[in-house]
Amino acid sequence: MAGHSKWNNIKRKKEKTDAQRAKVYTKMAREIAVVVREGGANPAENSRLKDVIAKAKANNVPNDNIERIIKKASGETGGAAYENIVYEGYGPSGVAVIVETLTDNRNRTAGDMRHYFDKYGGNLGQSGCVSFMFARQGVLLVEQADEDTLMEAALEAGAVDFIAEDGVFEIRTEPNEFSKVRDALDYTFSSAEIEYVPATYTQLTSEEDIKKMTKLLEMLEDNDDVQAVWHNWEEN
Repeated sequence: MAGHSKWNNIKRKKEKTDAQRAKVYTKMAREIAVVVREGGANPAENSRLKDVIAKAKANNVPNDNIERIIKKASGETGGAAYENIVYEGYGPSGVAVIVETLTDNRNRTAGDMRHYFDKYGGNLGQSGCVSFMFARQGVLLVEQADEDTLMEAALEAGAVDFIAEDGVFEIRTEPNEFSKVRDALDYTFSSAEIEYVPATYTQLTSEEDIKKMTKLLEMLEDNDDVQAVWHNWEEN
């Protein structure tokens, strides 16, 4: 069931409303702006920017939008100073949750995170409390392809794992090989980023826990400071 929870996340993202898609664009704009300011506007010289551009395209951010964001970020001086903060905690019935944020106000963001976890049956923990349950891996998701051809190309490019499920193909890489493998594959990716991949999954059987976990994820993903949410809930 390694790819099951991941694929459900992708399907949920694809079903988002226009308002939610606009929020995705805003989050991607913030992430692109940060990496441009830190490493420059040329993706050939800024590998992090290259990775974020691939992530933005997988999230259906138009090329024109990406180019405008890069131009704006490369010309800006001053502006909000964002820092990356990772929060860890537990959802209902011990589901492990990792939240990646970019924030210009750590007190506001920490307060929001604590409120969400407390309200929906979980608790915010200390750094390291759940991250040991996850591995950092590059993950590339392809929806339509010939399985044998894609698997051969992926493994030849340096992938460490290939998972096929319900006609969807998940390619995993070591973090430092992610860009190389992605660039070697001439495919359209439904998702392309370095993720926290859970070693094991937790199932929820209580309807109340399922409702609370679903709401917790919705509140986290709706927060402008949150860039990504990773968890080990085995969704059905």
